[in-house]
Amino acid sequence: TMPLSAFSFFASIFFVPVFFLSFSVSAQIGGDNTYDFMNLPNAAKAAALGGNIIALPDNDLSLAYHNPALLKESMHNQIVLNYVNYFTDINYGYVSYAREYNELGNFGIGLQYMNYGDFIEASELGDKTGTFSAVEYAFHLMYSKNIDSSFRFGAVLKPVYSRLDTYTSYGIMGDVGISYYNEDNLFMASFIVKNIGSQLKPYTTDNYEPVPFDVQIGISKKLLHAPFRFSMIAHHLETYDLSYKKINNAEPTNVLARSKEVESEGDDFFENMMRHMIFGVEFLPTENFFVALGLNYKRRRELQISEKPGFTGFSFGFGFKLSKFQFSY
Repeated sequence: TMPLSAFSFFASIFFVPVFFLSFSVSAQIGGDNTYDFMNLPNAAKAAALGGNIIALPDNDLSLAYHNPALLKESMHNQIVLNYVNYFTDINYGYVSYAREYNELGNFGIGLQYMNYGDFIEASELGDKTGTFSAVEYAFHLMYSKNIDSSFRFGAVLKPVYSRLDTYTSYGIMGDVGISYYNEDNLFMASFIVKNIGSQLKPYTTDNYEPVPFDVQIGISKKLLHAPFRFSMIAHHLETYDLSYKKINNAEPTNVLARSKEVESEGDDFFENMMRHMIFGVEFLPTENFFVALGLNYKRRRELQISEKPGFTGFSFGFGFKLSKFQFSY
């Protein structure tokens, strides 16, 4: 079994930042960044487990998109294709390939795209003048290296191109992560800093916008004698307040006067802490099949209808392996 001192160490790695690091900044994050498409899940298992996963030891190259420290030698010659039919005619996807080079480490390349479809172009009076489109791309250059038998370091460089009608922008970002895996106890812990960088060319002159910076810690634990694995992620640790302001639309006939801020959702400490959390559980009866269920608490609080919250914020999926092919939904 894992020594108590080691378990305490990794527990402190996870929980101390949740309680203290997030106090460093008090600001909301919704709609404040450009290139936000890079926060979308590009692994079906990650989407099933709440939209993000950074601490799974699976031999699945798509997980390296969420944490380059998960890229490992057993992914040599793997190729990943991911496609999401999003809302209306929006769609996005990801393709990636990995190779191992002996003592040099593990390398991977990937291309992520987001196509927003076609839009009707019109004048301020509503006269249709044509159509326009919007699309964004990010190229991924990944690298990982085993520090020892338990620790692995990973990094990815992400040049970004965005075109929204006639407006274009270029940027550069990167992720840096580290993972720890105890094979005897089927326990994994990871720490990652995501989207370090900035715009190189803004959409309009001198109007530089922030990129979706994120600090995350994650753990996973598979039961030794039962086919279940549990995972937990704390995200946006750089920001304490993940709540938002309600808007009072009491006067719908006056657009300028109807916006009135009222008390924000989730002012207490426990509520804010929970908004940082993503929980997941997997049923793994064999090595070739899984069923996954996730809860993204922040998503639940932002999208639920108070009268009927239902399963808002929950997600699920499954996957199986046939010969050399892995399929996940």
